[in-house]
Amino acid sequence: MLILGIWDGHDSGISILKDNKILFSINEERLSRRKLDISFPEKSIEYSLNYLGLKKENVEVIAFSTSEFAKTLWRIFPFLKENYYLLRRRKKDYSSLDSFKRGFKYKATELQLDPLSRNISKFVINKKLKKLGFRNYKLLMYDHHLCHAASTAFTSAFKKALVITIDGIGDTLSGTINTFENNKLERIKTISGKNSFGIFFEHVTNLLNMRELEDEGKVMALANYALKIKDEENPLLDFFKVEGLNVKAKYDSLRTYKELKRILWKYPSEQFAYMAQRTLEIKITELVRNAVKETGLSRICLSGGTCSNIKVNMLIKNLPEVNDVYVFPHMGDGGLAMGSAMVANYESNGISEYDFKDTYFGPQFSNDYIKEALERNKLKNTKYKYVKEIEKEVARIIFEGNIVFWLQGRMEYGPRALGNRSILAPPHSEEIKNELNLVQKKRVWYQPFCPTMLLDDAKEFLEDLKGTPNKFMAMGYMVKKDKQKLMKGVINIDGSCRPQIITDYDSRYARLLLEYKKLSGIGILLNTSFNLHGEPLVCSPEDALNTFSRTEAKYLILENYLVSKT
Repeated sequence: MLILGIWDGHDSGISILKDNKILFSINEERLSRRKLDISFPEKSIEYSLNYLGLKKENVEVIAFSTSEFAKTLWRIFPFLKENYYLLRRRKKDYSSLDSFKRGFKYKATELQLDPLSRNISKFVINKKLKKLGFRNYKLLMYDHHLCHAASTAFTSAFKKALVITIDGIGDTLSGTINTFENNKLERIKTISGKNSFGIFFEHVTNLLNMRELEDEGKVMALANYALKIKDEENPLLDFFKVEGLNVKAKYDSLRTYKELKRILWKYPSEQFAYMAQRTLEIKITELVRNAVKETGLSRICLSGGTCSNIKVNMLIKNLPEVNDVYVFPHMGDGGLAMGSAMVANYESNGISEYDFKDTYFGPQFSNDYIKEALERNKLKNTKYKYVKEIEKEVARIIFEGNIVFWLQGRMEYGPRALGNRSILAPPHSEEIKNELNLVQKKRVWYQPFCPTMLLDDAKEFLEDLKGTPNKFMAMGYMVKKDKQKLMKGVINIDGSCRPQIITDYDSRYARLLLEYKKLSGIGILLNTSFNLHGEPLVCSPEDALNTFSRTEAKYLILENYLVSKT
């Protein structure tokens, strides 16, 4: 059975499953080149079927999620969704009506008008699919948080686990607590949208003049530079109460915004960020501890946008009562297409386990294609050559202190560059880190970069390597103090980092790290996403050449081709 999962909201995209295999998965932004695109994923659908050599009549089941009033309204009137997208991403001028629009959006997401909204959503999606040429398929719709929960439980490799979802809001909920045992997910508790950790942090992000649903990681990074305030003096800790498995917000979403704005007036931005980050850390870990105690389950699966907070994840991992933590690598709404396809696959075929060794589910381009692309897109003052042992050449270039743009194999699924669409550099240089931030990627100076490290080096460098090594850059770790000098370019000011830990040494990327280790003594590289700030990760060689041409970087690798500026 061929199953197509689609998501048509924030960071829209598709996933295609067959049996227990993920054949293809991509988000619309990679093809439209609009960061976190919210359009119906027509480009992703067409591209994926063409790539796999499939026809629309091959697809037997199509699954999607979320039928709340706001989502249904956006499906009926796509211009409302587009207007909010442009407003959120600061692509349109501010107007006096924008505060009202934001307020309406938050209130509308709390409304669930079943069965009316479900039927309307199904009707609109059906209409779009038939317009695209789909026939004789079964359309299935699932709950937002069920899809988050399935995506993390079914890919975790845990036989039994506590499954927790936390985000802004979806189908009127901001979180769920579930058990996963005997291949079955069972929901035991919900957190309403009115008590949302995610919306709280969205408001903080917005008040700091950043883009909600996009820049929450910047808030976490900024918090590292604050003069710390004692927990008993933190006014934001009163915004939530956690009692057992119950979460209660002090104010509704609109009042929360007003109270946060009032408090921000009295504090520097970085201290406000610290207080908000600390609130998530304390309250979410308290909730997890209570859930572990109640269920007796010590392995944790996490998903939902708020679970992208790697500092919170690190604290959960280091709880004494927790044995292991797995975070679904596409934890935000961009992962809902895969989640809905997995729920459909479970209901139809009983499949609840996937071999999830990596996230390379996007397209791959051959050396022949790349050579043609280089000829079609000739850049001024550049030359290129084919290099058989490209890993050795690139290791030498990086060891000599250079930044390298690197495109290999199938594109990563999810928000993190994991070695196939990456920008690579030596890990020890603060000078290179600053150049990457301010000159190449054009990001804020305080945003840290991350390391990729071989498992052998992770054991040597990290002081809290507990549980399954995180392969997907979804978990924070502390670096041993005597090793921090060797990783200055890839650690936070507090000595933490968000590594990609390589456990399989057979890939070309792993071989590059091994070659670099021969030269430098350590198998660690700075690894950041191959894009400019505010743009999606590059997908194709053409995207890579376009991005390369707009930077001062000297070296670009496209499979076995080395492109250099003269």
